[in-house]
Order: sequence, then C-alpha cells, then structure tokens
Amino acid sequence: MSEILILQHAEHESPGFFGELLREHDLPFRILRLDLGEALPTDLDGIRALVMMGGPMSVNDEQAYPWLAPEMALIRQAVAAGLPTLGHCLGGQLISKALGGTVGPNPVKEIGWHAVERTPAGADSPFLRELPRRFELFHWHGEAFSLPPGAVHLLRNENCERQAFSIGEHVLAFQCHPEITAEMVRDWCGEMAADLASRDPAVQSPATMQQDLETRAGHLHEIARRLYAPWLARARQGRIAP
Repeated sequence: MSEILILQHAEHESPGFFGELLREHDLPFRILRLDLGEALPTDLDGIRALVMMGGPMSVNDEQAYPWLAPEMALIRQAVAAGLPTLGHCLGGQLISKALGGTVGPNPVKEIGWHAVERTPAGADSPFLRELPRRFELFHWHGEAFSLPPGAVHLLRNENCERQAFSIGEHVLAFQCHPEITAEMVRDWCGEMAADLASRDPAVQSPATMQQDLETRAGHLHEIARRLYAPWLARARQGRIAP
C-alpha cells in the first residue's frame, strides 16, 4: 500500500492538525525524522504524496544540515513525477528553493495570530474557493520565499507578501502554519522563547498568542479543513500527470 511521506525537521514541529485530517480521511502516512538522522528514500516507490513540516533552521544552512540538499532533490523528483507535494513554513521554503525560487529575510519577523488575504491571482484557486477573502492563521518565521517559476501567488498580508503559492493542482506551499494546534502554540512559546525577544511589531507575546487559544485554534481548524481539502483529494488519487 502506498503512503504519504511526511518529513519532520524538529521535535516540536509535528504534523499537528494536518495529521488529524489524514487519519480522518483514512490516508496512511509515515513520519520521517530528518533531525534524528533518519535517511531520506532514494526513490519514490510506495510514496503517494510528499509533505514537509516546519523547522527552526534556515533552508540556506546546507552545510550545517546536510539533509537539506537531498531533501530538495527529492522535492524536485516528486513534483516532476506529479506527486501531490505540500510544505509548511520551512517546508514551503524548501519547495520554493528546490524549484528555482529564493529564500531570504522577511522585512519583519512574524510570530502569532495574523490575518491573511487572497491575492487577485488566488481568487479563482481551487484551494481558496471555499474560504472568505480574509481570515486568520498562525505564523512563526523570520525568512520568506519568492515565487518559483510557474507558481500562482495565493495569500499575502501586510507582514509578508508571499504567504502561500500553488503550482498546478498538486503543489501547495505555505509560509504560515495552518497545521497548528493549541498544544503546539503552548509548546512553541516555550521551545522557541528566544524568538520572542524581537521588537518587531508583528511579534506577539506568549500571553497574546495564548489568549482565547482553544477558540482561535478551533476557528483555524475550520479554515484549515477547507484549505487542505483539494490537496487531500489529490493525495487520495496519488500521482497525477505532471
């Protein structure tokens, strides 16, 4: 049986709510922990879709993290083969760089709950048709990606111009974190507390991020369920013609 391969880069950056959706849809998946030294596959045999989670490292730190270059090679292979491919934050940056984009410092560090809005190009996207024009998501990043060749710009906000892009109907990349759960927010406020020393206005305090946390996470999950739905439908089909 083929499975969805999820590449995880840090203990505290798990699939979160996205993993819950995979179980709900009866889509088998396997998590590969690159941060623990687990080896990437050399081919795509038995893999129906590829997913990359976030991480505190930079996609440009290839000397410090020797698995970054092979991971990007696997992404290129997956996209060329027509496999549904999905990236969250660092994962979205990996997709961008693997496909010819660049990753560098965002004008501001963005951490916490901030609204995003559809771009004109994203208005007719199947990933956004069931969503309002503007909605709130969770963020935790200091770098951002450019749009690789052929990408459709989906989401933006005043803190980061490129929050999401798609390529065709099988590649979806986020700079934001639609996979977040309330438990993950609490964990990140502890695990990555050093990031919160920034004076950037888009960096919220732990108290602000955790105010009405369960309600906010519930609203995000309603959005995420619709946002992920077209990609999950593709993942159920598996490989499509590139």
